[in-house]
Amino acid sequence: MNTTEIMTDLEPLSFPGLQLERPIVISGPCSAESEEQVLETARGLAAIGVKVFRAGVWKPRTKPGGFEGIGMRALLWLHQVKRETGMLVATEVATREHVMAAIDAGIDILWIGARTSANPFAMQEIADALKGRTTATVLVKNPVNPDLELWIGALQRIYNAGIRRLGAIHRGFSTYGKHLYRNEPQWHLPIELRRRFPNMPILCDPSHMGGRRELIAPISQQAMDMGFDGLIIESHSNPDCALSDKNQQITPESLSLILNTLVMRDTKQTTENLAILRQQIDRCDNDLLEVLSKRMRVSHDIGVYKKEHNMQVVQTQRYDDVLQSRIRQAEEMGIDGEFMKIIMQAIHEESVRVQVEIVNQENEETKK
Repeated sequence: MNTTEIMTDLEPLSFPGLQLERPIVISGPCSAESEEQVLETARGLAAIGVKVFRAGVWKPRTKPGGFEGIGMRALLWLHQVKRETGMLVATEVATREHVMAAIDAGIDILWIGARTSANPFAMQEIADALKGRTTATVLVKNPVNPDLELWIGALQRIYNAGIRRLGAIHRGFSTYGKHLYRNEPQWHLPIELRRRFPNMPILCDPSHMGGRRELIAPISQQAMDMGFDGLIIESHSNPDCALSDKNQQITPESLSLILNTLVMRDTKQTTENLAILRQQIDRCDNDLLEVLSKRMRVSHDIGVYKKEHNMQVVQTQRYDDVLQSRIRQAEEMGIDGEFMKIIMQAIHEESVRVQVEIVNQENEETKK
């Protein structure tokens, strides 16, 4: 069955006696470190109106030797949070044993981390453990790599287990080297996920995306501007002393400030007044397609010339000259240089494909 033909009957993230309204806010420490730390943080979050408390019980670390979570004992602390504050509780699961223990402990929401969602074997193990647990609520983070189909596949495995309270968490994608973000947002991927599955709840994880406290507020605002359903933000009663990811955790008081300054756009506003501007966009897009079609015809002719004169397809110096000049032109016209670089790289890649195809036609004809 085509993926787009399923996941149309997903249910809202709602619970008996508790209506989660946009933005859904899930918050709590990266790791449950002690009973005192968990309860102190939970009380602070409950005081500012947070309805869902999160804490990592099992913590997958990149290298051995770091703090890997308290384990089963911490589930008792989450149960105590639920009993004392009335908040829902959520934790990460990565194995069948995690799923069974969390459900038995009364955990309301299970989320699956980026490392796990990238592994189809692990996802299937979790899905098998969830079969028959149709009232469970499961959130799936995007895989570490920017692979939308892998993300959809992870969600589909959980859906096929009978889970209908199912949502996605966008936490950004791993990159090598130093960047502004800990994990690059690549917003086009969750946008495409929303396009394919309009009724799937999507939350943003600005803590893991930014990796720094000062980035949580702007990322949260951007997620709301783009129509995300909620946020999952790491908070800690004393973040500077956190045993894991201390740089991306904030106090409940800081979280309150961020939430109170969020600007919520009107999702019910009609778009009738945009009709004229959208018509202009359509005309611009048609013009772009005409120009691109003409450019590809020229690339085709260049490919024919290169074949006739036994020239290599890729002329590196020429490509670099074109790329740099177009970027400069774009910036002079008020267009972002990095955006133009991406556009020109895509156009060059397609031009190379066309020309390679032409050159290979000669080889195929020779074989015949």
